[in-house]
Amino acid sequence: MGYKVAVAGATGNVGREMLDILAERRFPVSEVVALASSRSIGTEVSFGDKILKCRHLDTYDFSDTDICLMSAGGDVAREWAPRIGAKGCVVIDNSSAWRMDPDVPLVVPEVNADAAAGFTKKHIIANPNCSTAQLVVALKPLHDAAKIKRVVVSTYQSVSGAGKEGMDELFSQTRSVFVSDPLESKKFPKRIAFNLIPQIDVFMEDGFTKEEWKMVVETKKILDPKIKLVATCVRVPVFIGHSEAINIEFENPLSPEEARNILREAPGVLVIDKHEPGGYITPHEAAGEDATYISRIRDDPTVENGLVLWCVSDNLRKGAALNAVQIAEVLANRKLITPKQKAA
Repeated sequence: MGYKVAVAGATGNVGREMLDILAERRFPVSEVVALASSRSIGTEVSFGDKILKCRHLDTYDFSDTDICLMSAGGDVAREWAPRIGAKGCVVIDNSSAWRMDPDVPLVVPEVNADAAAGFTKKHIIANPNCSTAQLVVALKPLHDAAKIKRVVVSTYQSVSGAGKEGMDELFSQTRSVFVSDPLESKKFPKRIAFNLIPQIDVFMEDGFTKEEWKMVVETKKILDPKIKLVATCVRVPVFIGHSEAINIEFENPLSPEEARNILREAPGVLVIDKHEPGGYITPHEAAGEDATYISRIRDDPTVENGLVLWCVSDNLRKGAALNAVQIAEVLANRKLITPKQKAA
């Protein structure tokens, strides 16, 4: 028995990844529908060995659709998710629009899959921010073992987190550097080629950026409201893959070797941690992979019970599309929803 699944924002980086992952993981579908804005109607996208033509989100009838994977931006999600949910279709939204709504579960399946059952209030489930998703996958097993008090995280986030325009800007600026053309900055506030930008999203009144705020409040909602967290988020000239340097302070002692063993057994995690040149993961190697990779696990000598680690993941996959499909799998596997169109 298959589910009818719509992918809204199917022509974007994450939308295309959602279609690929649905096919790769053989999610039980009866039909997949690609939806996009008016300017992309008729655009062809691939789903496994099939080609789908994009239909218009505004005119699509969701009444016979079971799940909508949405990656169409916050404004679209705010307007359309409640309408779609009212039709009995569960929206799994990738934007920030619904993450902090108390009636909307914010879910990372390896961390808080049970929360998905709360979708019934609005028929909406939120996907966390890409940098938050990999962070909580890394923190959850360690929190269970030794109780985390405080986290200091610095991110090194790829340009794909800013969409196709971000990737295009890095490519064009890099080319301009080599051929001595003038550089244009449209998507980012400063040049990104051969540079770092310590700003992701807008600044807030307290001096933090909205991306940094998202990491704080989302981690508290997903993992534990008592955890103290501070983040510095930096855009780096990498096409795909977010990296994070994470300092963790625990209530109880936890050695690097104990942490290594715990993380090796944790769902969604792969540990690559050899104390030798190249014995760690980089974003280039993590691109296209599903795992959250952990390297450089070591003591933090500045606090009583502290560890430092390096965390890398493909932000288009675990940070967005994969997590959304995994949420859909939770709904299906736990029989939280049944297909509207029963098998004949």
